[in-house]
Amino acid sequence: MAERPEDLNLPNAVITRIIKEALPDGVNISKEARSAISRAASVFVLYATSCANNFAMKGKRKTLNAGDVLSAMEEMEFQRFVTPLKESLEVYRREQKGKKEARKDKDKKADSEEQDKSREEDNDDDDERMEEEEQNDEEEVDN
Repeated sequence: MAERPEDLNLPNAVITRIIKEALPDGVNISKEARSAISRAASVFVLYATSCANNFAMKGKRKTLNAGDVLSAMEEMEFQRFVTPLKESLEVYRREQKGKKEARKDKDKKADSEEQDKSREEDNDDDDERMEEEEQNDEEEVDN
């Protein structure tokens, strides 16, 4: 757990970026307002985490999962966030699946290239042996 309450605040740069994206161009925000939003966001995250943790504990788990967070949003009466969160979660899962498949494809390609290289080396070794045998055969014929 954090030693000081300030340790629980979200990074100011992140809060500023989110605020700028939410407001129309040309609208400024004071430092006090940015600080208040940062504290409110931090309290919201802590409260949502606490509620989600309760759902995990009811399920006799120590790890929070997406279902716990979605259930916490409903319990906190933020039902309007559930659908966008589910959509974002689905996008995230698709991206992760795509990355995992890309890694598998890359690994398969690397393995395939390694096998091809190994085969080439084996073929080179076989060619060298055949040349040596031919030279030996020629030497025997000459003798």
